[in-house]
Amino acid sequence: MTHPTRSFLFAFLGALFAATSVAAGAFGAHALKTILDPPMLAVYETAARYQMYHALSLFVVAWLCRETNNRWALKAGWLLCVGILLFSGSLYIVALAGIKWMGALTPLGGVSFIAGWICIAWTAWRAEHDQ
Repeated sequence: MTHPTRSFLFAFLGALFAATSVAAGAFGAHALKTILDPPMLAVYETAARYQMYHALSLFVVAWLCRETNNRWALKAGWLLCVGILLFSGSLYIVALAGIKWMGALTPLGGVSFIAGWICIAWTAWRAEHDQ
């Protein structure tokens, strides 16, 4: 049994996060290059890069949702979305607003990314072994 609604949702979110990552990267490369000091520009670029990596991973989740009936694919998608918001979002705030304490949220986003990837791996494993 497939879940096309979940598939479309994660494909939509992946595309949205990818588009905003491209916009953020362009903004950083052009507008922020002369405003931010090099360490903060590097923080900003890390945020945009990890947002793109995980936006693309949402397409993997969309495919897994479509192809499997495994609830771990759904969990993976939400964990990756939370990771983007916490990891990249906190780094954007640190770089742009200088609110350093927001950096405390970054590792929570990283843990969410890791958990999302583990859920993807588990979904793939189960799909192969439950046949």
